[in-house]
Amino acid sequence: MLPIAAFPPDAAKRLRGVCFDVDDTVTRHGQLEPAAYAALAELRAAGLTLVAVTGRPLGFAEIIARTWCVDAAVGENGAGYIAREGQALRFGYWDAEAVRAEQRRKLEQIRMRVRRELPDVREADDVWARRCDLAFDVGERVCLERPVVDALVRLIESEGAHASVSSVHAHAQLGDHDKARGVVRALEELWGLDATCAQQAFLFVGDSGNDAAAFAWFDWTAGVANVVRHLDRLPRPPRFVARAECGLGFAEIAQQILSARRSTP
Repeated sequence: MLPIAAFPPDAAKRLRGVCFDVDDTVTRHGQLEPAAYAALAELRAAGLTLVAVTGRPLGFAEIIARTWCVDAAVGENGAGYIAREGQALRFGYWDAEAVRAEQRRKLEQIRMRVRRELPDVREADDVWARRCDLAFDVGERVCLERPVVDALVRLIESEGAHASVSSVHAHAQLGDHDKARGVVRALEELWGLDATCAQQAFLFVGDSGNDAAAFAWFDWTAGVANVVRHLDRLPRPPRFVARAECGLGFAEIAQQILSARRSTP
């Protein structure tokens, strides 16, 4: 990984947008950091499209889309998106309703098996707002040891579901989506941007294991400093890394991009 100060100015000038994780990327201990939110406002004022992409529930993504200075929010690791269209909201899901209903039945089986076989594992306290996946708390209210998290991942995968681990949650999801695919679909359906444009003209910023697909797919990627604690879950690390952690690291990345875009050739 290179320091974010090494981000090429010409690449910064060609960017059309920034996609970013939420937990421990723009937040710290679950709270949105003021410096990160100010950076979002500056990025948007500079004409960049902003897409939040999170493992948090689609119910939370709806609040982000309604109230933050973003253009869209992708939730549940790519399962769907919400975007403002004037005073209205537009919703998109990766899978049709009939498919999601069957997925909910399967996720309930996983939930019950975890309760039987891993009684120390608790569901995330935001499950009430989830529409497409199931999440377990591994680092938000409790801090599970790595062997317990690995056992949870094996159980989820043994049921034919996809497992991903962030700094706060372990997710069980069904459907052929991830953060990268979810963003690409949102950009195409909302603004007609193709996958090549998304890959080459958007910067992805994240911090942990459930960002792996995005770190591997986007041409331009950056991590806040705390990403170093999750490199073993990232087959491909971000190309650039901030010196600061969490929201302060995001602000550092944003300022580097903005400074490069303001510079003369």
